[in-house]
Amino acid sequence: MEWNQSEITEFILLGFGNLHHLRISLFLVFLVIYILTMAANVLIILLIVSDQHLHTPMYFFLVNLSCLEMFCSSTTLPKMLTCLLTGNKTISVQGCFTQVYFLPFFISTECYLLSVMSYDRFLAICKPLHYATLMNSKFCIQLAGCSWINGILFTSLYLFLILQLHFCGVSEIDHFFCESLSLLKISCSDISFVKYASIVLSFGFTFPPFLLILISYMYIIAAILKIPSAIGRQKAFSTCSSHVTVVSVFYGALIIVYLTPKTKAIRELNKYFSLMYTVLSPLINPFVYSLRNKDVKKALRKFQEDFRRKTAKLEI
Repeated sequence: MEWNQSEITEFILLGFGNLHHLRISLFLVFLVIYILTMAANVLIILLIVSDQHLHTPMYFFLVNLSCLEMFCSSTTLPKMLTCLLTGNKTISVQGCFTQVYFLPFFISTECYLLSVMSYDRFLAICKPLHYATLMNSKFCIQLAGCSWINGILFTSLYLFLILQLHFCGVSEIDHFFCESLSLLKISCSDISFVKYASIVLSFGFTFPPFLLILISYMYIIAAILKIPSAIGRQKAFSTCSSHVTVVSVFYGALIIVYLTPKTKAIRELNKYFSLMYTVLSPLINPFVYSLRNKDVKKALRKFQEDFRRKTAKLEI
């Protein structure tokens, strides 16, 4: 496949606009966010892998989610940090199209993975007697695999369409990273077909999983309300409250960015709202699951105790 943008060799990212005087401060903020994001998600993965009690479907999907969050952050934040530290806002054509492919890939995969996690909670709460049989290891791998494959299919098709466009003249992208819709605006080709195709594809990888999440939680809420004891209802809701929080932040940001009217003021705000699902969501998700989950906190204490014992042996 040939690159169809020989007219230019790089793009200029204008995301931070007139915030040049805050460049170093923003660099430090985003650097701390990136380090915390990577450390928190790696810790979640290590805890789940090392603790046999966490080898369940819910935590298997959580490992996949943590991997996605690390990949998503690593797609945009390193370049943002470089731009802030050096003041050089340029990004190569190859680097830009790498972001155009991988960011939607990870986001679309996360959409489907969140719906899979809601289905897992639906089976656990609404069909507890059949849960172990239905949500077996093979089925879990198939569900997670389908989430990743769907992401690859949607974004590969979209990237193919983007690569047919020409870019010449203005090479300035009014965003923090190579966001696909912002990239379309500076193309000197007819973008009408690609624009409509992007709407269809975006609808395809966001609405069906979102609908499945809504349906799952309708059944979950109905099942919880039928539980006679208040303690039982609270316990049942606590098993899915973390997932509800993650879904609300993630889909809330996507809806604001892609479904709100595109006035000039809203477009400027959307630029900052996009940081919610590319930067903040990967940061808060591991903390939401760890701080509100007794099993994860128990595994963390055990991990700390094992680490202290091993450190004490090495000192001896």
